[in-house]
This record gives sequence, structure tokens and C-alpha cells, in this order.
Amino acid sequence: MEAFLVSLGAVALAEIGDKTQLLSLVLAAKFRKPWPICLGILVASLLSHAIAAELGAWLALWMTPEVQRWLIGLSFLTVAAWALLPEKEEPVDAPPRHGRGVFVASVIAFFLAELGDRTQIATVVLGAHYQPLWQVIAGSTAGMMLANIPVVFLGARFAERLPLRATRLAAAALFAALGLWILLR
Repeated sequence: MEAFLVSLGAVALAEIGDKTQLLSLVLAAKFRKPWPICLGILVASLLSHAIAAELGAWLALWMTPEVQRWLIGLSFLTVAAWALLPEKEEPVDAPPRHGRGVFVASVIAFFLAELGDRTQIATVVLGAHYQPLWQVIAGSTAGMMLANIPVVFLGARFAERLPLRATRLAAAALFAALGLWILLR
């Protein structure tokens, strides 16, 4: 259960103010079809985070426990520093407006936006450190949904009231604490 809870908390906090959360806002404002967008985010997140967690677990097989500990700890500290940087909104082309088109557009856009994103990198690190892997995938996906579903349903009003700077600082503090905890134990 620890793998699930740490993954959920780390990814949910890291996602706030992230480019994929901004993408959720853009999709919600553009299409006003929250259910296909949320399902698209779910499918893209499951796929992206399964690949990332598996990659992390595979990398962990090739390293000694001491090397793993240092790489994972330093990776968490790097993600903490990265979380301090604000994300910039990227434009999204308008795909078809029917539910199926919105779903497909959401899956593709969200999956592509997540490639190399700090939440995906965090999931690689979590997959290298925590077992069972399905809990890492479930937790990181649940964290993505926790951070993005309110944005999709509440749209621009939610984003205007969210203290993005404070949440970036909280995400950075969480990742730094995890990194230090791993390095110092």
C-alpha cells in the first residue's frame, strides 16, 4: 500500500501546474465534453505510467542497491528542482467535436504531452524504488486523475483560484523530502 500512496501523493502534487494539467484545461475549455476528456486522460495516463514504471523496474535490475539508492535519491532531488519551474501552456489543434473524437484527441494529446514530463520521470523513479509495480502504476495514474479531473470539470474558474506557486513549492518539498529520505537512510 505504501507504493500506491507515495505514488499517488507524489504525482498528484507534481501534476499541479504541469503542462498536462494546462492541457486538461485547454481541452475542457475547447470541447466542453468532460467525460470523454477524463476517459482520455485515464487511458493515456495508464499507458504512459505503465511504460514508465516498467522502465524504472527494468533499470533497477541492472544496478546495485547502492547505485539505485543514489540515482533514485538524486532523481527525486532533480524532480524537486524541476517542480519549482513554472510550465508554459502549449497550443492544441482542434480535433473533431463529437465524443469519440474528443476522447481520441485527449488520449493522443495527453500521452504525447506526458512523454518526458516530470510526472512520467517521477513514475520511472517510483517504479525503480517501490514494489509491487501495479501499485505504482495505479497510484501514479490515480494522482494524475486527482489533479486533472477537477480542472476538466471546473475549467478556467478552478485554475484562476488555484495557488500554482504554492502547489509547485509543496511538490518540490515532497520530492526533496523523498530524495533526502532515500539518500540518508
